[in-house]
Amino acid sequence: MKSRLYVHLANHMAAMPTTFYPPASPRRPGFFERLGIGWRLTKVSLGVLRQEKSLVVLPFLSFLITAAAWGVFFASLFLVAPPFDGFNAWLWYVGLFLLYVFTYFISTYFTAAVIGIAKIRLEGGDPTLKDGFRIASENLGRIFGWALLSATVGMILRAIAERFGFLGRIIAGITGVAWGVATYLVVPVLIFEKLGPWASVKRSGSLIRQTWGEAAGAYFTLTAVFFLLGSAGLLFLVIGVVAGGVLGLLMGLLAAIMYWLILGFVGAATQGILVTALYRYATTGQVAPGFPPEVFGARF
Repeated sequence: MKSRLYVHLANHMAAMPTTFYPPASPRRPGFFERLGIGWRLTKVSLGVLRQEKSLVVLPFLSFLITAAAWGVFFASLFLVAPPFDGFNAWLWYVGLFLLYVFTYFISTYFTAAVIGIAKIRLEGGDPTLKDGFRIASENLGRIFGWALLSATVGMILRAIAERFGFLGRIIAGITGVAWGVATYLVVPVLIFEKLGPWASVKRSGSLIRQTWGEAAGAYFTLTAVFFLLGSAGLLFLVIGVVAGGVLGLLMGLLAAIMYWLILGFVGAATQGILVTALYRYATTGQVAPGFPPEVFGARF
């Protein structure tokens, strides 16, 4: 009797429909969690920078060269050929385009050197500045092509902003941010995958789509972190005003400018390290040593 009852119950339970509950989708982190994740990534990148302090030299050299070029351009512009109507107006735009190309070329060259050094360090090597210059110099043609493309995009956005007023500035600003996100990984693609400029843009966009959470979080949060750190420079101005007099204000302004420059060099080097780690993760699925795996797995 008992055995028949057990058989009946077993058959009845087997006939019952099975309810499947889909796995809960991972919770998207909120704004402050994203900021915390970005801060952790920034701290790890700063830790790598402490091991490779010489990386700060590269953004500094890039700044010196580009600042000198812009200084020469404006000095010659106002002393030799002021931008009046007609022919001089064309000279102004041609000169500005060439300056854009030169600026993007120098910036990309030194960024490539930073990324080359960072990649060697993240893979356990012991790089030198010479390694960075070697990697950048091996890709001069691709870097120049990217500079031409970037300068063209920059001039188009500038023309939109100038021609359409306030609305144009909004459009140019939004487009510029979108372009910055889409090309966030373009430099490592250029130098490591040996692709041309436009192919590198498409490849960068593809990698961004694969790791949207990590890349978007890194792009916006790193900017936010260094913006907040940069805001601390205003304290120098406050101290100068409290000290009193024109001299106090000038000294505070000078201190603030020096602080912002140093912070900018550190930020540029840190971003190069972070871009390298993101590129390595996007192409190999491997998390660079020192970077928390759970952070890269977080989707934004």
